[in-house]
Formats: sequence, structure tokens, C-alpha cells
Amino acid sequence: MNKLERPDTHDTLNPGDKVSPEEQTLEQKSEKVAVDAPDITGDHIEVPTYFNVKDENGEEKALHHVEDAEEISDVIRQARTDEQGNRTWR
Repeated sequence: MNKLERPDTHDTLNPGDKVSPEEQTLEQKSEKVAVDAPDITGDHIEVPTYFNVKDENGEEKALHHVEDAEEISDVIRQARTDEQGNRTWR
């Protein structure tokens, strides 16, 4: 009798949600797409796997859209502040 295989508990719906164990350059990461499909309305949705940002020292780094979601949110909040650190809304 064959046993049913148990699904991988770390498996994800979108292959782009997985972080590759291989070392990748910023350029390689910037080419990765997590989602590339129409949504329920028929609009085409494309979500990059990595968001490239510059840190305080001006160095570029790639943030994974799932693994680094909190840091991505922090970057967005910083982008919406003025020179005095006051949040601005547009």
C-alpha cells in the first residue's frame, strides 16, 4: 500500500516567495518576479521578488518581498518623511 506523501510545510504558492539558497548578485535578484499573472479583474499584476533600496551609507541592497517585508515597510515610511523627520502624506 502506498503512503500519501505529506506536503512540504515550507512550500509556498508562488515560487518567487522562496529565497534561493544560492548567492545572487543585485542584478540577478532584480530580474526575479514573484507574481506575473492576471488578477480577478483581468488586470495584469507583476510583483518583483526583491526590492532594491539604498541604505544610509548609499549602498544598494535587495530586500525580499516576503522575508524582508518589515524592512521594506520601514523604507517606505522613511520615504514619506521630510528633512525634520516629520511624516508627510501625499
